[in-house]
This record gives sequence, structure tokens and C-alpha cells, in this order.
Amino acid sequence: VQLVESGGGLVQPGGSLRLACAASGFTFRSYVMSWYRQAPGKERELVADISSTGGMTNYADSVKGRFTISRDNAKNTVYLQMNSLKPEDTAVYYCNVIVSVRAYWGQGTQVTVSS
Repeated sequence: VQLVESGGGLVQPGGSLRLACAASGFTFRSYVMSWYRQAPGKERELVADISSTGGMTNYADSVKGRFTISRDNAKNTVYLQMNSLKPEDTAVYYCNVIVSVRAYWGQGTQVTVSS
């Protein structure tokens, strides 16, 4: 299993970013995919997840209405569209999948929201 995140960067408050996670090594279309984040000095937290077909999504209260998770099963990729970014969204964002009761993580992509 390999997960590779991309799309992070520095953005001003109120701006937008789109993260992508390219997956390989498993049957992508069969698994729930998740985005987590970890800010300095804080525990890793779930941001959003999406069902295998994309028909069901779940969001942390802190990002509801601002972030959108989606997936393209033809491209084995999951996305996180982040709008109206706030300084408190600053963190390393990780892609996650659980395959055969084992959790896999990408290397993470840094998102910094600052003026």
C-alpha cells in the first residue's frame, strides 16, 4: 500500500487549497478513505472520510461547510478541497486507509495558513 499526498503550501487566511492523495497497492474503490491532520503539539485528528463509492462523507465539526472530500475511483485518488482557510487549519495533512485491520499513512503535506 502506498499513499502519496500533494497540494499543500502557504496560503493566506480566507484562501483555498486542494489536496490530493494518490493511492496504489490495494483495490482503491473498495475502501473508505480518510484525511487526518496534525498541528504542532497536538494529536492527529480526523478531518474527513468518504465511503468506497463516494456516496457518504463525514466531517469534523471544525471543517464542516468549508472542506469537501471527494474521490475518483478511476484515478485511485482522493481529494480534499479546503476553502475559507483559517490559521487554525495549519497542520500536516495525512491520507489514511485501513486495509486488513492495518492503518496506512502517507508522508503528509504541510498546509500553512498565514498572512
